[in-house]
Formats: sequence, C-alpha cells, structure tokens
Amino acid sequence: MTRTRISQPLWLLTLVTAYAPMVWGTTYLVTTEFLPPDRPFLAGAVRSLPAGLALLLWVRRLPQGVWWWRSAGLGVLNIGAFFALLFVAAYRLPGGVAATLGAVQPLWVAVLAWLVLAQTPTLWRLGWGLAGVAGVALLVLNGELWLDPVGLLAGLLGTVSMGTGVVLTRRWGKPDSVLALTAWQFIAGGLLLLPLALWLEGVPPSLDARALAGYLWLAVPGSVIAYWLWFRGIGLLPVSSVSFLGLLSPVVATLLGWWVLGQALSAWQWLGFTLALAAIVGAQFPAPRLVFRTAPNKAGV
Repeated sequence: MTRTRISQPLWLLTLVTAYAPMVWGTTYLVTTEFLPPDRPFLAGAVRSLPAGLALLLWVRRLPQGVWWWRSAGLGVLNIGAFFALLFVAAYRLPGGVAATLGAVQPLWVAVLAWLVLAQTPTLWRLGWGLAGVAGVALLVLNGELWLDPVGLLAGLLGTVSMGTGVVLTRRWGKPDSVLALTAWQFIAGGLLLLPLALWLEGVPPSLDARALAGYLWLAVPGSVIAYWLWFRGIGLLPVSSVSFLGLLSPVVATLLGWWVLGQALSAWQWLGFTLALAAIVGAQFPAPRLVFRTAPNKAGV
C-alpha cells in the first residue's frame, strides 16, 4: 500500500476534494433536462467506459498483482453499481428524495470505518451526521412526494455501495498513480454496465447535440476529474471527514433547481441549507476539548 505525504494545507486539500460532490450535484439536473429518458444503464456506461479507456491510454499502466481484483471490486462499488443505482433513483424519484437518501452516507461510513478500519466513531461526528441528514431533509423534501419503492431501494443501495467503496479505498490504499486507479475502476464499472444496458434497454437511440453535451459533462468534469480528485482526497483525508463532503451534492442539486429551474426555496429549506453546510464544516474539525478547572481551596492552593 502506497502512502502519500500531504504537501498542501489541509483546508486546500479539503476544498479541492469537495469539487467532486459539488459537480455530482449537477447529475439530477443533467439527467432530467439533457439525457434521453429511462436509460439509467446507458447513462452509467457512457459516463464510465469511454473515460476509463481514455485515461488508460494516457497512463499506459495495467494493474499488478492484487490490484486486478481490488480495482475490479472498487470499480463495481464506486462506479458500476453506484452509477446504475444513481441513475435509476434519478429517473424514478424526485431529485430531492434521491439526494436525501445519499445524505445517510456519513453514518454508514462511520459504522463501516469502525468495523473495517478500527476507527471508533466519535459522538461529535455522529452528531454532525444526524444534523446533516436533518438539514438535507429540510432542504430537499418539500411538497408532495412520490415515493417509488424501486427508486427508494436503488437510492439506498447506491449510498451503501459508494460508502463501502470509500472505506475500502482507504483500507487498501492505492498504487503509485491515482489516475491509473481511476482508469481501472472506470473500465471495470463500464464493462459491468454496458451489457446490462444492451440487454435491459436495447440499442441506444440516436443522440442529439443536447444529449451528447449532457453525457460529455457527466463523463469529463463529472467523472474523470471528479473521481481523480475524490480518490486522491480519500487517500489523504480522514475517511469520516471525506464522507461529509458528500452532503454538498444535494445542496448543489437544490440550488440549481432554484437558480436554473426557478424552484423557490422556503424558509425551512434555507434553514436546511444552513444546517447542511454547518454539518459539512463542523465535521472537518476535531471535537473541542472541555477543560474543567477546580475551585481553589481555602488555603488558595
């Protein structure tokens, strides 16, 4: 396992890593406004396989030893299963509901990190995790809800898949090149999704310029760049802190709905927005230490 020494300020590394969930927050808007309907497996395959092949041509490096099965497993968890479940939830649920399901990831990661990494969860981060879930719920659960059971199950399983991938990525470390690891995972995930797309959804339809632009956005800024920075951040930052950055996705998704689609935000939603941001920031800091001072005795000691 290769360990990388942190050569930049922690706040800057956190900010760079936060790019990933922020750009992932655009997925719901792009899916509903740009992509052809009811093609979740096609969306996942187009987002992952071409990007993985392009990166592999760039780095010119194949897995060695245990990294054949490690990269395949991580590719299924972080890319293949997660992309498929993400787009199923995006197509079948209101974006707010799907985003809220993803907000439970910090709590799942805390439990899994305790079991796999022996990192005992603190009450400080568990408290911020519950605050984050509450904040995102206030932010995105607004109005009449359509709770499709398939979409709900897909959203929950996607959260579990991504959270498990985060913990195992930290557990196994990474090879010398983060870009190579990213390429291997994209290819593994894409090879899982492509036959499923052809089998379940049939031959892809003809794509117009709008759909091509949507796929290009999800593949390059939303996948290649985002996952490279995300995997780099997982290897350098505390895993529980990284998981809280995922709360930025529903925050960005809701703000885009307000700004682009004209979806008004209520006072409760602004409260949820503030609470979610507070959870993200608060979880990046260690728990404050309380110092108790004893009163001096009569002798003044």
